[in-house]
Amino acid sequence: MRKEYLMTPGPTPVPPEVLLVQAKPIIHHRTPEFSSILAGVIDDLKYVFQTKNDVLLFASSGTGAMESAVINCFSPNDKVIVTSNGKFGDRFVKLTETYSLNVIKLEYDWDKVVNPDDIKDQLKKNSDVKGVFVTQSETSTGVLNDVQKIGQIVKDTEAILIVDSITGLGAVETKTDEWHLDIVMSGSQKGLMLPPGLACVSVSEKAWEAVKNSKLPRFYFSYEKAKKSLEKNTTPFTPAVSLIIGLSEALKMIRKEVLENVIRRHSILAMAARSGIEAMGLKLFAPPEGRGNAVTPAWVPDGVDGKALVKMMTNKYGITIAGGQDHLAGKIFRVGHLGYFERFDILTTLAGLEMCLCELGYRFDLGSGTTAAEKVFMENQF
Repeated sequence: MRKEYLMTPGPTPVPPEVLLVQAKPIIHHRTPEFSSILAGVIDDLKYVFQTKNDVLLFASSGTGAMESAVINCFSPNDKVIVTSNGKFGDRFVKLTETYSLNVIKLEYDWDKVVNPDDIKDQLKKNSDVKGVFVTQSETSTGVLNDVQKIGQIVKDTEAILIVDSITGLGAVETKTDEWHLDIVMSGSQKGLMLPPGLACVSVSEKAWEAVKNSKLPRFYFSYEKAKKSLEKNTTPFTPAVSLIIGLSEALKMIRKEVLENVIRRHSILAMAARSGIEAMGLKLFAPPEGRGNAVTPAWVPDGVDGKALVKMMTNKYGITIAGGQDHLAGKIFRVGHLGYFERFDILTTLAGLEMCLCELGYRFDLGSGTTAAEKVFMENQF
């Protein structure tokens, strides 16, 4: 017998209730039944985004949401600040350059947080900046950037703040309205506990003004089309019907648990994962001031083949974790705990990690990781 554990920061496990509701016979998307479901989904998304702003849905991955922010809010040669301390910050750089924006890059090592003061300095030097792009939770590194402080800086300027919260939403606090976040985006295969294929975007009044002035072409990802259709509880194009029905169920689960408790659960899971990994004598990758709740990355110890470690976890023990990306391939591994995760998912993963490390020649006290994580769970109930 073999049991599989999906411990990556995306895709993430899908609850049985969500899987089952998607297996029901398909319904047509131009019916009162679907319109009612869609209206409920949008209302529940506003609860998760903590916003009264418009929330739009697209059938795409998170990258589609990232691209939508560029094409809906800017014009060619618009000056923007793009921060990057990981693979998905780099993706914002590539997207803005693809659409011929005038990009001021604030690039950092991948184990560093974005410095809000650097953004403040650039805004003072460049009064014509139209937008600031920040990744809240970097999937590639587990680094959490302080979008609350950045929101305070950007709110009194003409620029809008675009936040990639694809692995942040539902795992860490993301107070869209209170923190003055103009565009916030997420994807279905993360904290929303769905298969890949849906992206959601919140749009502030300030951002809508930018949309009105934007000259970049868009069709499928048009915010205007999406908003106009949602006012009638429908979509401009054929939606991902089954995914939206599944999202309805997942959002009910989040409401039942209560968002504050969901975030607390993620915080405790992350604390346990970090404690367990450190107890094995391993070094965490993300800096103490920038550790999020979605994914825990750690350096592969000297003498251990990082790619072999990830492969053994999957092939021998059925525990799929993520390796490092780009220049960090083989150097770090990443344990995801975003979405449908509980205590024993972490304990199982740490146990598998201990066995793999031992087999690959790393010497430490077997059981030290699971013991440390158990202590966290005993002291922090959820």
